[in-house]
Amino acid sequence: MGAKTDQLKGKAKEAVGAFTGDKDLESEGKADRRSGEAKEKLHHVKSKVEDVIEKSEDKVEEGIDKTKDVLHRK
Repeated sequence: MGAKTDQLKGKAKEAVGAFTGDKDLESEGKADRRSGEAKEKLHHVKSKVEDVIEKSEDKVEEGIDKTKDVLHRK
């Protein structure tokens, strides 16, 4: 399931558990919600790491191209 889906499912379980007095369901809902929040944060971190890698690759390619240009001039 997706991060947002887990969060919504968790909130619903928490609410039903609190309303009915079912502490186990309420706890399960909290766990689902927190799991969804963790997945979302992990996705953001993964995206940022991918961006850094992509930018690094671009810089390396630029460096290689500049080196080739210098070597071809000689």
